[in-house]
Amino acid sequence: MLNLTEKQETFSKQVPKNLFANTLYFILNVLIGLFLVPFFIDSLGVASYALVPLATSLTGYVNLVVQSLNTSVSRYLTIDLQRKEFKEANITFNTSLFGILGIILLVLPFVILISYYVPLFFDIPTNQENTARILFLGVTISFLLRAWGSNFGVSLFAYNRLDLQNLVNAVNILVQVGLIILLFKLYSPSLVYIGLAYLIGAIAALILTIIFSRKINPHLKVNIKEFRRSKVNEIIGMSGWVIINQIGTLLFLQIDLIVVNKLFGTVAGGEYSVVLTWSMMLRTIAGMLVGVLTPVILTYYAKGRIDELINISKSTVKFTGLAMALPIGYICGFATQLLSLWVGQEFAKLSLLMVLMLSHLIINLPVMPLFAINIAYNRVRVPGIVTFFMGIGNFLLAIMIPYLTGWNYYGVALAGAIMLTMKNTFFIPWYATRVLGISRTTFVNSMIPGVFAMIITAGVSRLISNYFQISGLISLLICGIVLTAVYLSIIWEFGLKKLEKQTARSFIPVKIRSRASLEAECDR
Repeated sequence: MLNLTEKQETFSKQVPKNLFANTLYFILNVLIGLFLVPFFIDSLGVASYALVPLATSLTGYVNLVVQSLNTSVSRYLTIDLQRKEFKEANITFNTSLFGILGIILLVLPFVILISYYVPLFFDIPTNQENTARILFLGVTISFLLRAWGSNFGVSLFAYNRLDLQNLVNAVNILVQVGLIILLFKLYSPSLVYIGLAYLIGAIAALILTIIFSRKINPHLKVNIKEFRRSKVNEIIGMSGWVIINQIGTLLFLQIDLIVVNKLFGTVAGGEYSVVLTWSMMLRTIAGMLVGVLTPVILTYYAKGRIDELINISKSTVKFTGLAMALPIGYICGFATQLLSLWVGQEFAKLSLLMVLMLSHLIINLPVMPLFAINIAYNRVRVPGIVTFFMGIGNFLLAIMIPYLTGWNYYGVALAGAIMLTMKNTFFIPWYATRVLGISRTTFVNSMIPGVFAMIITAGVSRLISNYFQISGLISLLICGIVLTAVYLSIIWEFGLKKLEKQTARSFIPVKIRSRASLEAECDR
């Protein structure tokens, strides 16, 4: 179960609330994501649309140092606050707040310079050069604002108020989309308005984050006198290796779009982006599940409750695999129908690319909870080195496979599938067991049920799509609902052990659990 201590019952009760909030935010993301892609394609065209995900992917590199520092700060600040060491927490907070502000001010001239010369780096239509510059500038600055504001958001993370974090994120995305639609309708479709909408959304999210932080955690005060150079060294000591890890991760997750743009042009980049939307959506689902339990893992570590940390990590790996098996299998099985109904019959040709990009995620997403173990134990050096060099290998392979085989962007997707699966099948689970001092196969065994479940789900979905007429959204939804009901029934009955069922029940809000127990007693 998730109870931490008798005095921390509130912390534990927050978990189902966070899961519910994450679910709502995910649904919002899915609805907006599915709406925006065809909206952008219809309004801007495939070539211009390709610049939008390209701009957001480039921000990952600009935002690299800041986000890595925030990862390190989250670890130290969560431990300080859970141990009620508020003086030390204030030093950590202010050192990070003003340190990251200094880094952003140093980075800003380079951001402006890169945005201005972005037409030299990428294949951009000649009539879109100036609008592309403003798009990249607006999106990048918005990411920097969100990154600096996350210093305040650490308090929400430390006290397990991920529901409020999701509210902030929801406001950010709703402001973005609302302004984009409004400006497109009032004036004309333009990349400029997208960059402006991202910037205004980030400002709104920053203000809301500060308000929530002060309400949840009044112990932290903004005070430049609390800045400590000695603390900088401590934070950088960890974040330096996190940066290396993040560079490797970006070479895995975001270099492919840049490679496709440079090698095959903006139209190919637009087509690749269409499928990449589904990959990012599935990563969001996994992040939603894992994000709920990351504060719990750090708190177990802070309290020295290592057995509970191990058990919840094993359960989370298995739950994530089984949870992701359903959507991955369903999307792969109905890839042709989904693409046709979503963006048009002309994109049905991308179904093989979708299967190639999504199927390996059943291995690569369930290992996400294990990253929190490395952060908690401050064992990030070796994973950083391995991820960095394998990321370089992915970049080289993404260029070599299309060149040697002529497989176009299919070769780029294949390179990512090969390298990412190798890392997350062999190294990540093994290293986590080494940190914890447990059996090497512990987490690999937890991943196996999800792999089998995905293969079976994809096979059944494929058979249905071949032998039944799936021509509309209603029939596709009905198939999804029936498959989901059958899948959940089988998994609950045969896929989970008694202790895992108890853990799963702890994700359900207390009031619903109590009502269900009362009704069960009445039935008896």
